[in-house]
Amino acid sequence: MGDVLAGIHATWEFDSDSVLIRFERGIRTPKLLSALGERRIPHEALADVTLTPGKRGTVVLHAVPRRGADPLMDAAAGQLKEGCDPYRLVLPAEREVLAEYYADELREQVRAAGADTGLAEGEPAERFLVAPPEGPLQFKAYDGKAGFDGTQVTFRWFWTGASSAKWKVGDQSFPVASLGGVEWRSPDFFDGHLRLLRRDGSTEGGTVAGPADQDPAAVVFGLGYGPVHESLPFAAAVLAAVRSTVPAAAALDRVSVDAVGAGRRDPADIAERIRHLGELHQAGLVTDEEFTAKKAELLAEL
Repeated sequence: MGDVLAGIHATWEFDSDSVLIRFERGIRTPKLLSALGERRIPHEALADVTLTPGKRGTVVLHAVPRRGADPLMDAAAGQLKEGCDPYRLVLPAEREVLAEYYADELREQVRAAGADTGLAEGEPAERFLVAPPEGPLQFKAYDGKAGFDGTQVTFRWFWTGASSAKWKVGDQSFPVASLGGVEWRSPDFFDGHLRLLRRDGSTEGGTVAGPADQDPAAVVFGLGYGPVHESLPFAAAVLAAVRSTVPAAAALDRVSVDAVGAGRRDPADIAERIRHLGELHQAGLVTDEEFTAKKAELLAEL
């Protein structure tokens, strides 16, 4: 297509195989969009394209991301406010006809890309197709400073905010290879936090993963701490690194138990494996269908 469509806070450039989204930098632009700068979205990373009425005399062109294609959206897990959604382009209502033209054109290209790659409508991507935010990344949480250099995540506790449980085990370093996923809870919620999910389900210092303020594998947010535009790109970058190290199928296999000739399993062991499976599912490493099937398989071993 090679055309450009400018909207509020963003401009879309249409290429033959992707859409380049450039976000404005300014006081009125949501901080997350400004922080992202620009993102190239391959057509196969999209599931659909919609055009709907917006607020106060606007229309919204929405490129719907395919589940499992974008680490940012997987990490967000539906918690982003509409204004921070990087896949929405808001336009004045008088440009509706033009927006409808681009929506139709892009929709056809998205469907063609899905057919070429063998992905049915609504089918999740097997891997991330959109580039994650680039590192190194860091941000200040309420109880510590989080850093990520591409190979490991570090938590450095603040004496003014960290709990005694965290001070007891000390500062933490987590190699990507030891992780199975990331749990991001938006700072817009009361219990906002970022938690690292261990690949083997273990916890640091022998503690039991519970409230984020007591878990050495988590940092908690607060007013002015862990803002979305800093903590979400961080979570997405870590999730992408984990996924490249731990493909979803391999992660799922580690939850499986080879029950041939093993007889009945310890209920506590089964419960722990189901808990770990739930963490993988929540982190986006396991699909809804895989989670349901594997949980049923584990329960059948009781």
